[in-house]
Amino acid sequence: MRVHEFLQLYESGRRNFQGINLSSADLSGRILVNVDFSGANLVGANLSRAFLTKGQFVSAQLQRVNFRFAKLSETNFRRANLTKCNGDGAFWVKSDLSHARLSGARLAYVNFRQSCLHGANVSGAALAGANLREAQLKGMNLAWSNLHGAKLYGATTDAMQCIGVNLEEAKLNGLNFQGCDLNGVNFAYAHMKGINLQQANLTAANLSHAQMQHANLHQAVLAGANLSHTQLQRAYLVGANLTRANLEQTNFTGAILTDVIVQHGVLSHAQSHNQSPERTSVSPSAARVSGWARQFSSHMTVR
Repeated sequence: MRVHEFLQLYESGRRNFQGINLSSADLSGRILVNVDFSGANLVGANLSRAFLTKGQFVSAQLQRVNFRFAKLSETNFRRANLTKCNGDGAFWVKSDLSHARLSGARLAYVNFRQSCLHGANVSGAALAGANLREAQLKGMNLAWSNLHGAKLYGATTDAMQCIGVNLEEAKLNGLNFQGCDLNGVNFAYAHMKGINLQQANLTAANLSHAQMQHANLHQAVLAGANLSHTQLQRAYLVGANLTRANLEQTNFTGAILTDVIVQHGVLSHAQSHNQSPERTSVSPSAARVSGWARQFSSHMTVR
């Protein structure tokens, strides 16, 4: 259908456009409220700065659509194909994007606050500065995506796939990542106060300069992780595995370190209970451990 024909039908009061073909159409800046585009073909369309609130896009074909700065609040994009769409700056609040395909999408500074993205595939997407506060992200695939500086306060994060994701400077305070596979994830300079990482796999993760006060790292695996300058005051690390971890200038003041495992890790000037920093050699094959380790030596396992 041609754009002018579609607009005439919309102005006449029609709102049901299920299955319509508007591929490559230019609808930028248009006000199209309460429209049903379920199953429609809008591949390559330009919807930048359009008002599309309370619309239906269920199972629609939306590959490479331009949604830049579009108003998309309270919309339904369940199972829609949004592969490589451009949603930079879009207002996507309180919307349903469950099981949508957003791989390779450009979503910098998008606002997904209180939206549902259960099972959505966002792998390889650019989400720098995105607002995901109070969003439902259960089962979301974020592999190799960039969430530098993103805000996730209050989000549900159960069973997320996070292989290779960049969460540098992200706001993650109080989130639940219990048991998650976070192998190699970049958390540098992230805000992670009170985060639950119990039994999480943080092998080779970058946590340098992260704010992790009061974090729960019970039995977490941090083998080979970078914890340099990480703030772990009053964190709970009972049974955590820190083998080969970089713990230079890590702050363990007030942390609980019972049964922590250390192997070939360098804890240069690490701190706990305000003890003055120092370094001591445990054995030729074991880790070099700083002053706090001596205090907790009866509880630590050094291999």
